[in-house]
Amino acid sequence: MAAPAVLTVQIFGFADSRATQAALRFFKERRVNVTFVDLRKRPIAPGELRRFAERLGAAALLDTDGRVYEDLGLGYMRLGDDEIADRLLANNRLLRLPLVRFGEYVAAGPADATWKAWLAATPR
Repeated sequence: MAAPAVLTVQIFGFADSRATQAALRFFKERRVNVTFVDLRKRPIAPGELRRFAERLGAAALLDTDGRVYEDLGLGYMRLGDDEIADRLLANNRLLRLPLVRFGEYVAAGPADATWKAWLAATPR
């Protein structure tokens, strides 16, 4: 008899972010193994950011409600996906957090309903 598959989710965010803390709590309450990457200690890798951008679009990763976005005046600029990705790599505070990866699934920002759907579709 095969051992049950261990569910693991990877969360990128800041330890002091309420949205990131909520995501960590969501998955821990459901007994899902969590790998947390604190972006303050280790910035997101370009390949990892590209994986999120390919599936969601770079604009979906940009926190347009955040203070950093407003302070940089990005609301007045028209940026392409490559320009957005460059800015996100240069300044992690522009990311819409948390970034969550569960196998091939990815999500940006608080997405409880999406996370529940992932878990429901995964055999335990």
